[in-house]
Parts: sequence; structure tokens; C-alpha cells
Amino acid sequence: MLPIHNVEMATRVRSEPTERLLNRELSQLDFHARVLELAEDDSLPLLERVKFCSIFASNIDEFFQVRVAGLLGQAESGLAMLSPDGLTPQQTLARIRERVLELTARQSRVWRKELSPALAAEGVVVGGIEDCTEKDLKRLEKHFQREIYPVLTPLAVGPGQPFPYISGLSLSLAVFAADPDTGEERFARVKIPEGLARFVEIGKRGLYLPLEQVIAHFLPTLFPGAAIVERAAFRVTRDADFEVSDDAADLLEAVESQLRKRRFGDVVRVEVSASASAEMVLRLTHGLGVDETQIYRIESPLDLAELMELTALDRPDLKREPWVPVVPPRFVDSQGDLARIFDEIRRGDVAVHQPYESFRSSFEVFAQAAVEDPDVIAMKTAVYRTSDDSALVGSLIQCAEDGKQAVCLVELKARFDERRNIEWSRALEQAGVHVVHGFPDLKIHAKMTLVVRREGKELRRYAHIGTGNYHAATARLYEDVGIFTGDDEITADVADLFNFITGFGRPQRFRKLLVAPFTLRTGLVDEIRSVAAAAADGKVARIRLKVNHLVDPGIVDELYTASRAGASIDVIARTTCALRPGVEGLSENIRVRSIVGHFLEHSRIYAFEAGDRVATYVGSPDLMTRNLDHRIEVLVPVENGRVRQDVHALLDSALEDDSNSWLLGSDGEWMRASAGDKPHSHHAAMARRAITRARRRARERRGV
Repeated sequence: MLPIHNVEMATRVRSEPTERLLNRELSQLDFHARVLELAEDDSLPLLERVKFCSIFASNIDEFFQVRVAGLLGQAESGLAMLSPDGLTPQQTLARIRERVLELTARQSRVWRKELSPALAAEGVVVGGIEDCTEKDLKRLEKHFQREIYPVLTPLAVGPGQPFPYISGLSLSLAVFAADPDTGEERFARVKIPEGLARFVEIGKRGLYLPLEQVIAHFLPTLFPGAAIVERAAFRVTRDADFEVSDDAADLLEAVESQLRKRRFGDVVRVEVSASASAEMVLRLTHGLGVDETQIYRIESPLDLAELMELTALDRPDLKREPWVPVVPPRFVDSQGDLARIFDEIRRGDVAVHQPYESFRSSFEVFAQAAVEDPDVIAMKTAVYRTSDDSALVGSLIQCAEDGKQAVCLVELKARFDERRNIEWSRALEQAGVHVVHGFPDLKIHAKMTLVVRREGKELRRYAHIGTGNYHAATARLYEDVGIFTGDDEITADVADLFNFITGFGRPQRFRKLLVAPFTLRTGLVDEIRSVAAAAADGKVARIRLKVNHLVDPGIVDELYTASRAGASIDVIARTTCALRPGVEGLSENIRVRSIVGHFLEHSRIYAFEAGDRVATYVGSPDLMTRNLDHRIEVLVPVENGRVRQDVHALLDSALEDDSNSWLLGSDGEWMRASAGDKPHSHHAAMARRAITRARRRARERRGV
């Protein structure tokens, strides 16, 4: 068993169930509502709104797969479990259903009443069979016979034919078909093939038909001689979460086993077309083994996550102008001479802000330099998520093939990327990379890379520590911060952490890093208490936090205490927040906002000011119990004055945003910020800053 930091440590203040905390699940639904609000925002380009409509649907799918599935498991256990806010699983599930019904009705309405008509007005008609001409129908029939019919398999239910297994998130048609001679009526299921485009383009006039409508039109072909009495689309969501036993001897084998089981997870939600009859819904309810509280009638086409297909249309007039990341100014010279990247880092720490600054021209150049520089002797990295077009894996393989030490910590339990990470780990092992899968009971969520280089008669280490995954695709969409450093103590800490994970033992101490599950919680609590003490003494006392989630009760209580002491606290929590701000006598000095816009706010930044002391950290953890106590997480102190100034300027801009921000009230309700006379968009401001810096660097290189 891996020694883990004691979560009941003396420095942790525990909360009893109370109105002091907001419900985590309902807070997450509030975030999804903010995404949906962007789909409803007619000031955005049309396909941008369609994209947010799609993202909302994907978010709700994952919410049911993980959060609702977990709550159902708790409810079925019969144990008297209370969430930190004091709700039972049953109470939380009831509130979730009420909220989801409201949100999905809004989504259906915005699609039917706004987005679909607006697309049609722009020549993109997402229509039905009734919109087809005779010529269209002939063309459609030919397409159906050649491209769709061969992959369809109707499954009837009857004697010797049990109700078929329905895979998670698959779209299906439920059919009542009758024999016209005997009057016998049977239920059947037709799965909508997942390997085909969801929207079938008819001709070249901009007409797109949902695939399920095309199949529904040709159902008589699948049931020759039978009368189609009723048809309705339905979709099943299954429990997709899993846990690996603490004593799993082979982690890779254990994860693969759990992945096979995921396909057969319990049903947690059934979506059905609103037009389905009561008899059809009852048949699905019995066949799938669910109760009526798990049935959701939908007024629009099901699985609107597939609207993402439409955002790929070549219609720049309906999209936001694409952003092209700039080369970070201090990495400009290393684009042609890779070894110079180490010279630049040795001059002083470098911060890179993605996607405004290029991931490819910063981190991937750093990784490529490790491959091509003959003085580099080792490269170690931690992969939580990556992509096919990321250069990191290729760099590790090349290092190994060149005889350099290459080590990769592959987190097999990264949710929904498990199978991809298994494939990467096998490819890396075959190339000679030392692959470590971590621990069954402890995810490796830290984002860190270490390069060891021979310089003269000594070895020197360089590290990258960031907030984002080494994933080239998401690096163009997610807002993240990365720090490159050659600091001896920080790089020694990173080296010790790698050795702890790959070897056996326990780190005796960390010099500068805050590392979960060892020193992260105590380090953050100490920083918060230091600010509280400064406030009590009448000194400068300010806390600024930028995270994705703030739900840990102990940290929330520490922030409440600091607020009561007089500290000024600003929280930017993108997704969930259990803290209730602005409550007199409790949190009146705390303000909470969420920024949701074109880029996904993903960076985690912690800034503390206590008198003359300023402490700033950047890294992987959110303020969740799992991050603080049950994962390998890293925060790196930002000690370089110039880099710290840049990070604080980022926080200043985010806190000034009134274009993409929502503010959390003491009643737990989120309200969109009202734009002032001169609206400030944080995303636009960061883009302008990146361009200005790049141009300044270009002028300097030209000697202007």
C-alpha cells in the first residue's frame, strides 16, 4: 500500500453538513447551464452557438455517466450517506432530475426555435423527409441502399429473442411492427450505425437529414411485409466510471478488464423522443430495467452532441475568426537552433500562456531539443492525456532509440482516455522507453517533464511544469500556463518525485514544490492562514485563486476564516464551487466568478499576498479532495519577478472580464456579468497581449 498523507491531519478544518456549502453536483449543472447560455447568445457567430449547443449535450452525457451513476450507486447501497452540503443521494438525484429537465427543454427550444431556423436562413437546412423533392428522394434511396442498409441489423423481441443489449450513448430506433394478416405486433430495435455521418447531405443545396430520420423513412425495407405501427428514437446512457482495486498486481491488465466491464455498466438515463407513446416508453422502461425517473423525453433530435459535425462546414462567415497562436517571444531564436532553448531557460524562468502562445513552438520545441541535442542524456515526462498529433511520444521514442534514458509515466486511469493511454504505453515500451503506470489507488495528474543535460563537467536539469496536458489538439483550445525552469531546487524536486513514482520509498522532503498527497494541502492551508494573520494585523491581505473546481470543505472553511479576518479573496472557478460568497459574517469579503467563452479556462493559479510577502503558484491541482489527498499533483512557486508579474497580469485581466463572466451570488445563483461602457474580454485581452509581445520581439530582432 502506498503511504498517503493523512487526510485527517490537524491542519484540516472539517465542515459539518450545512448551508455554508453548495452542492457539488448542482454546481456542476450550473456550469453546464452557462455553456447552454452561450448557445442562446445571439451576439455570437451562428456556428459558435451551434458548437456550444453540442458541448452542452456532451457535458450532460458525461455528467450522467460519472456523477449521476455514482449517486445512484450510493442510493442503492442503502447507507445513510450525506454530501458535504447535507443532502442525501436521493435528494440530490431528485434535484438533478428537475434541473436537467429544465436545461434539456431549454436546449431543445434553442435548437428548434433559434439555431435550426437561423442555419436554414444561411442555406444550411437541417430538415426532414418532407423537405426532399422527388429527385432528392431518389438520390436518397440510392444512398440508403448502398451506404446505410448493409450495416443495419433489426433486432426483434419475442419468443427466443430477448430484449437486446443497448450500448451506452448509442442512438436507436424503437419500432412496433405488426403482421397485417395475423395482427401480431412485435417490438424491435434498430441501432443507428455509429460509423456513419450523423447528418446526410442531400445534393448540393445545403439540405442535411439526420441519419435516424433517413433510416426511419426506409424502415419498411427492414421489415418487409410488416406494417410499421410506431417508431421512436431513444438513447441509453450507462455508468462509465470504474475503480481499480488497490491491490491490483498488474495495473494495465486491471484497467483493461474494467474497460471491458464499462460497456456493460448499469443504465443511468434513457432519452426518448417526445412523440413516443406511453406504450412505447413502458416497453423501453421494462426492457432496460429502469424506472420512470430515469426517462427523459426530448423535444428535439436526440444526441445533439453530434451537431459538432456541422461546425466543420466550410462557412467562415458563420464562425469566429480563427486564432493562430504566436511564438513565445523568448523562444523565437530557438526555432532555428534548438539548443538555444536551454540557454534561454538558464537565463531565467520562462512562462508560456496557451493557446495565445504556441504549444508547438514552446513545449514541443523543448521536447525536440531533448532529442536532437547530443548533450542531453535523459528525458522524463508524465502523460495524463495526449493526442496522435502531439510530438511528445515521438520525442521519447527517438530519445530511447538514440540511447538516451527515456522515462514516461502513463496514467492509465485518465477517464475516457484509458484505452488510448494503454496503446501509447505499449508503443513506448516496444521502442525501449521505461514506462511506469503509477499506482492503482493514486492517479498521476501532475504535468511535468524533466530533461537532464551535460554541460561541461556537470549535469544540469531543466523542467517544465504546467497546468495543461501534453495534448497538441486541446492546447489550441484550452487556456493553460506552463513554466520552464532550470532552478536547481525545483528541478531536484521534480527528479525526486519521478524517482519516487518509478521506484520504492517516500520522499523525505520537497525543497520548493507543493506535492500532493504529501505537502500540498498543508502548504495551501499555511498560505491561507498567513494571509488571514496579515489581515488581522491590518496589513495587505489578498488571495486570488484561479481553478476549475473549488469543492474541498476544509479549504472552503479556511477561506471563510480568512474572509472573517478581513482578507480580500477573489476566486475564479470555471466549473464547480461549493463556497457560498458574500454571506455576512462568513464570506462577505469573498467574490466568485466563472469565465466561459471561446477558450476553455483550464489553468490553476494560486496567489497569496500577506504584508510584504507575495507567494504565487502554478500547477495541476484543483481544490478538490481527490486532488489534494488522492493524486500526484504539483504546484511550482513562481519566483522569477518578471514571470510573476505576467501571471498576476493574467489574474488582473480575468478579474476585470465582463464579457464572458458569471458572478456567484450568496444565494447560490449565477448571474452573467453586465458589460460596462468599455467591455473587457479576458480572451481578447490575452490575444492582444500575445500579439503585442510577438511584434515587439520582432522589432528587437530587426534592431528597430
